Amino acid sequence: QLQVVESGGGLVQPGGSLRLSCAASGFTLDYYTIGWFRQVPGKEREGVSCISPSGGRIYYADSVKGRFTISRDNAKNTVYLKMNSLEHEYTAVYSCVATAGVITTCDISGRKAYWGQGTQVTVSS
Repeated sequence: QLQVVESGGGLVQPGGSLRLSCAASGFTLDYYTIGWFRQVPGKEREGVSCISPSGGRIYYADSVKGRFTISRDNAKNTVYLKMNSLEHEYTAVYSCVATAGVITTCDISGRKAYWGQGTQVTVSS
């Protein structure tokens, strides 16, 4: 069974950092673009960052440029999202998604995708 599982969420103070992990099981991530999306109640899910299978193409939403860094370790079958200088507005459920092939943005509409269950990130003092 193909699965991706997120970890690393939690409570962090404003200005703090977290690193989220997205681990795959049942398949290898080598041929998949991996994306991180976030959602808050009452709003649409937003693509935060996506990374191509080789890591050569990376997309960041304008709202996270300079704060978030996406990376992947295909040997560990894991993709990471390092989030720095977090503020209250970054509070959300963060989910990772795997979709086969290369995409240049986080637009996965119409593509077969494997979603994780999400991990809560709460930025609060």
